[in-house]
Amino acid sequence: MNRLIARLPKPWMRECLLLMRVDRPIGTWLLLWPALWGVIAAGSGTIHPGWLVIFSLGAFVMRSAGCVANDLTDRDIDPLVARTRNRPLAARRVTPTLAKRLLFALLVIALLLGLTLPVQAWQLCFVGAILAVTYPFAKRLVPVPQLYLGIAFAWGVPIAWVTVAHTLEPTTWLLFGAAMTWTIAFDTIYAMMDREDDLKIGVNSTAIFFGRYDIAATGLLFVVTLGLLVEVGLRLGMGWGYFLLLGGALLHAIWQIVSIRNQENSALMRAFVANKWFGMLIFSAFLAGG
Repeated sequence: MNRLIARLPKPWMRECLLLMRVDRPIGTWLLLWPALWGVIAAGSGTIHPGWLVIFSLGAFVMRSAGCVANDLTDRDIDPLVARTRNRPLAARRVTPTLAKRLLFALLVIALLLGLTLPVQAWQLCFVGAILAVTYPFAKRLVPVPQLYLGIAFAWGVPIAWVTVAHTLEPTTWLLFGAAMTWTIAFDTIYAMMDREDDLKIGVNSTAIFFGRYDIAATGLLFVVTLGLLVEVGLRLGMGWGYFLLLGGALLHAIWQIVSIRNQENSALMRAFVANKWFGMLIFSAFLAGG
């Protein structure tokens, strides 16, 4: 992807794609999986190819919009953080005006994608867009901003569920809760890498909130996630394949917790990125158990 971006003829094109984090697709995967869980769970394990395409495009666009909104909000503090100081806005390679125009364009595209969904789902999409673009402010106002992020990332579950099943039910919100606690878990791992910088600049995170219990809290969040998924499977009457793959997801979560015990940045990043496979295991579980 970096090679493709480098071949673009105009510098502003390259910088806009970097601003959208196109070169780092992990965020799109992590936003996409809860929506795909919702699509497959609401359909009792049946694949709806058209909805998979719409939600995949939607995840890419909304993740990109979220990144642009985040960098616009943090453009004066990102230069103070080692990991973010080279981002296009922080390094002043992109102007705020261009970034705002890009954000507007992405939100318009998201709106057009939302209009392809049923009316109930479109209304939920509007709430999801608000959550995505307001998250950067949560880091300054909420002691546990990952909770806000968890709601934003998990919001794809009810959107997908009502799209497929045309209704929401208690099981929807159990799956929503699982996606939310999973998001808090993997983003706490991510936040551990920035803890020292965040303390200096006054930005909140669960890594700071949990303190010396951060790894234990992350492990507990994974346990809650899998517990909720077990209940979802029981309510939906999933077969043995579902629970077998949940066991695989449990082993994956254990590997993550063990691998980050020394809190080395390389191990933290490796565990964070590996959550795309955790999400895939849950998606595969719904396929196998349906």
